[in-house]
Amino acid sequence: MEIEQIIGVMLDQYHIVSAMFHDFDYSGFFNNAPTQRISVIPNAMNHILDQHDGKRRFMDAVSKLSKSYALAVPADETVDIREDVAFFQAIRAAFDKNTISDGNYSREDIDSAVKQLVSQAIVSDDVIDIFGAAGLKRPDVSILSDEFLEDMKHLPQKNLALELLRKLLNDEILSRATRNVVQARSFAELLEQTIYRYQNRTIDAAQVIADLIELAKDVRDAGQRGETLGLNDDELAFYDALAKNQSAVEVMGDKQIAVIALKLVKSVRANVTIDWTVKESARAKMRILVKRILRKYGYPPDLQDAATKLVLEQAELLAAQWSS
Repeated sequence: MEIEQIIGVMLDQYHIVSAMFHDFDYSGFFNNAPTQRISVIPNAMNHILDQHDGKRRFMDAVSKLSKSYALAVPADETVDIREDVAFFQAIRAAFDKNTISDGNYSREDIDSAVKQLVSQAIVSDDVIDIFGAAGLKRPDVSILSDEFLEDMKHLPQKNLALELLRKLLNDEILSRATRNVVQARSFAELLEQTIYRYQNRTIDAAQVIADLIELAKDVRDAGQRGETLGLNDDELAFYDALAKNQSAVEVMGDKQIAVIALKLVKSVRANVTIDWTVKESARAKMRILVKRILRKYGYPPDLQDAATKLVLEQAELLAAQWSS
């Protein structure tokens, strides 16, 4: 592609992104004081989120703009738009770090295309701390305070509050998926259902924020159930596998299921071998061990097959950590 064509693509994408900010004043971003630069970011993100399909369109256009800009340097046209591109890239970086990537229920989508940041003096890591820019301290979801959740509820940038809560919850669910498969799946389903209702306009931004706050409280409190039951994290993971079927809880009660969870962790951990997940004979042996414990402690016979499957899945998850 000739340089003239590259410049043409760059300017086309520049005008697309600029149009998304046509009624938004971001001149404060170019102030030399870092705190004043940072304060522009949350409002700019909220402005994009308030537009139809705004985030996806913005991310796509800035990605194309950044690629063509890097190829066009040092053409005069790049100098003319350098500061604006720096601002657009800062917003894109903030979306990458603080929200969930569109089309993928996973961790941040790192933009590898941008190899040349346009102005290091303007675009720096501090502009991406959206929690700080919004006057909030970045929290640990597992110990979210009611005070923080109340602050999120009253954050004036509603669309941004929604995205931040969603990202916090998603990251915590991904973290728990490495230790407690049942709990992670349950919360992932609830999060997905809540966002689906919002995207289909069944509920508005204020209501989805309220729902996400309640979910955040449930996620926080779930991590404290082990203390009530006298179980550590591994034992609680097995407890959740056994209690997945509410009928078992109703028949046996929490305490008896907790007893079985304790026995399972002790026995499974003692019998785990490096290759047990790939050798069918070793898996069969583990399956027999689990079923024997379930029968011995009175787990409902008609629920044992499903419980055994979940327990083995949970055991496979934890065994890798036990052996590391």
